[in-house]
Amino acid sequence: MNYFLALGSNLGDRLAHLLRAIEELTKIGKVLKVSTIYESEPWGVLNQPKFLNCVLEHKTHLEPKELLGKLKEIEVRLGRKKRRRWGEREIDIDILLCEDLIVEEEDLKIPHPYLTKRDFFYYPLLEIGGNLRVPGLGFLKDLRERPPNRLRPFCSVSLNLLIEGSSTKS
Repeated sequence: MNYFLALGSNLGDRLAHLLRAIEELTKIGKVLKVSTIYESEPWGVLNQPKFLNCVLEHKTHLEPKELLGKLKEIEVRLGRKKRRRWGEREIDIDILLCEDLIVEEEDLKIPHPYLTKRDFFYYPLLEIGGNLRVPGLGFLKDLRERPPNRLRPFCSVSLNLLIEGSSTKS
């Protein structure tokens, strides 16, 4: 299954947290594309440090609920601690899309309900998947509801360097 995942960090070595998360994701599937890494303003709770964010395309055999469980395990392994909702975090990994699936469960919603409201979801996803169709909404590039783009490019990473020597199970 092909997923699009959003990664974010605003505590500690933000870039290292993102890179370690990408490395961990190669152990449960194949990372196909990674967007530019952007610096963004906090969303929801404003009194906290700025985030680094990116979106990646990930192919895995895992079903959505299984993947969600693995993502939570990765977050804990990389040092994420329980804090206030929408607050600061070492690492956060969200499922944005999975092919043409629509999932409406208490702990998992696909497409992500804030996909068109958060610039750090929408614009990096547009960068790597502009021709994507969002189930129930239409093509990503044609959506009228878009957040204001306040992202600042931080850096880009070579996918080849990131996954060289890593497991690529799919």
